[in-house]
Amino acid sequence: MKTSPDGPAVRKLSILIPVYNEIRTLENLLGRVMASPLPCERELVIVDDGSTDGSREFLADFARQNPKTVKLVFHKRNGGKGKAIRTAIRKMTGDWAIIQDADLEYDPFEYERLLVPVQEGIADAVFGSRFLTGNYRRAMFFWHTMANRILTLLSNVFNDLNLTDMETCYKLVRADILKRLVIRSSGFDLEPELTAKLSRWGARIYEVPISYRGRSYAEGKKIGPKDAAMALLAMLRYRFFDPKYADHDGFLILQAVRRARKFNRWLFSEIEPYVGDEVLEAGCGIGNLTEMMLDRKRLVAVDFEDFYIERLQQAYGHLANFSVRKTDLLDPRQIETATEGQPFDTIISLNVVEHIEDDISALKNMYDGLKPGGRAIILVPNDPSNFTDVDETLGHYRRYTRQILSNALEEAGFDVVKAWGFNRVGGLGWRVSGKLLGKKTLSPGQMTIFELIVPLVKLLEHIPFHSHNSVIAVGEKPRD
Repeated sequence: MKTSPDGPAVRKLSILIPVYNEIRTLENLLGRVMASPLPCERELVIVDDGSTDGSREFLADFARQNPKTVKLVFHKRNGGKGKAIRTAIRKMTGDWAIIQDADLEYDPFEYERLLVPVQEGIADAVFGSRFLTGNYRRAMFFWHTMANRILTLLSNVFNDLNLTDMETCYKLVRADILKRLVIRSSGFDLEPELTAKLSRWGARIYEVPISYRGRSYAEGKKIGPKDAAMALLAMLRYRFFDPKYADHDGFLILQAVRRARKFNRWLFSEIEPYVGDEVLEAGCGIGNLTEMMLDRKRLVAVDFEDFYIERLQQAYGHLANFSVRKTDLLDPRQIETATEGQPFDTIISLNVVEHIEDDISALKNMYDGLKPGGRAIILVPNDPSNFTDVDETLGHYRRYTRQILSNALEEAGFDVVKAWGFNRVGGLGWRVSGKLLGKKTLSPGQMTIFELIVPLVKLLEHIPFHSHNSVIAVGEKPRD
């Protein structure tokens, strides 16, 4: 069943407002925030970051007057914009969030403009650009503008983006993504950190032109040359030296594998001769394999985790030959629903069956989802003697051998066409990492290093110096 990407994409917008000594602009700013036209409910999450100029008292009164709309948090001492935003993220309840500085440089009446890509279902984040054509822009601070452009250029180089304004305050982000990002910044380095981590997440980032009324230092502008240097250091840190950019360990590993393009192409080349035109991908994850099969006549991706289902729906749900659905491989009715009355000629399940305690039942359900002559392509971890704490961390019940996997397929009703080992160097690396070094999880850095040596790995594949890391088997459903 396909769903449209269009629809009520925003139910509640959380407006995250960090405040530090902004008594001169607060009343005007909050009035505009409350009056800005929105197609949804609004929530103001205001964090006073240790103000001493009367802002705290004003905000307390404002919150009392608007108890249903305003959440107010006080920091005892000033910790910086980033720290205030981290607090606001923990308190927000909207399904989308936008950052709003407490000055009047950015116009809340332009929220609707930023929401357009969201309502069209095409964005995970929208940046308001001061350097695209807007209604107006105040002319001032040439060197400040040049610094912004240079920082944006460097950010684009590091993150492989083409933004025009990385340093913009207006960053509209899906709340579920924002809550899962591990944000560490305390100051104005929040902007490059958010940009880097949204890029590493794989978020669909759009830009929308906005107006900009820059204020002078006499009017209270706080950012300066030191912050530009801090932004540069933040770009390097959060792009290259911060491996845990999200709190979802499985997602981090899948993202690391996704960036290993040479490895993924090598893996797909191993199974491609057996892949037909009507494919069910059982356990699609974030779509590392999915994107290589989008040219098939019919492609249905299934997974048990909502997080992955929604991600693939957003990415490819607009394609006529593709659909994605939540499916339990142990429930034959759900497999039958996924076929939509049209059995597949191919079912692919890579690194999934080892996570299922009753693997035979899952294979039998795959068998039922195939037409006669259809094939199941199964990849699982190889060599029970290579079982380590990493397997336990990843939720593996077992590792296999070619014979064990072939027997499982035959018990499920398949004729085994072929079974073979894959990735011998990876098997050695797994043993060294898990048994000799005692690691309990995989790191994205390990996959990055492995990607660099894939040409050598392929050359060593046929030298029997160690057992393969994976075993692949192809089972065929009898024609009669």
